[in-house]
Amino acid sequence: MDLSLLAFIGICFAAAMSGAMFPPGPWYRALTKPWWCPPNFVFPLVWTILFAMMAVAGWLIWHRAPAEALPLAMTIYGVQLVLNALWSALFFGMRRMRWALVDVGFLWLSIVAMIVIFWPLDQLAALMMVPYLVWVTIASGLNLAMIRLNPDADRAVAAGNA
Repeated sequence: MDLSLLAFIGICFAAAMSGAMFPPGPWYRALTKPWWCPPNFVFPLVWTILFAMMAVAGWLIWHRAPAEALPLAMTIYGVQLVLNALWSALFFGMRRMRWALVDVGFLWLSIVAMIVIFWPLDQLAALMMVPYLVWVTIASGLNLAMIRLNPDADRAVAAGNA
């Protein structure tokens, strides 16, 4: 196995660990959720597949892109991983749903940028990011719905009542 693929898997695994470091707990379970919220078991399954696809897509770009395209492509790749990891810390760790919504908005934009930048370099890598974009779109809507259904949740945290 190519060591660079292992590196991409490791980097994605590190970003995914944010979800393990900041798991949903009693606070999340107590929130009102929209009727269309997927069951809890769906999230780790989907994210495992998406992170695996992110790792392979990054690896493909690393190997197939011309050297002059790598700095921008890898910067956007890294930015989206940081924004992805930050969301769990904001939403579950700090319980700041509004901040998490801002973060997921930037995450969504970074994924779009990544797809656009990846497309001329490797279409397969770009296409592998489309399910990620779809899932983050759903997550964005879910984040917004949770804010609307739980308008005082952020204020309760800020006041120390959570």
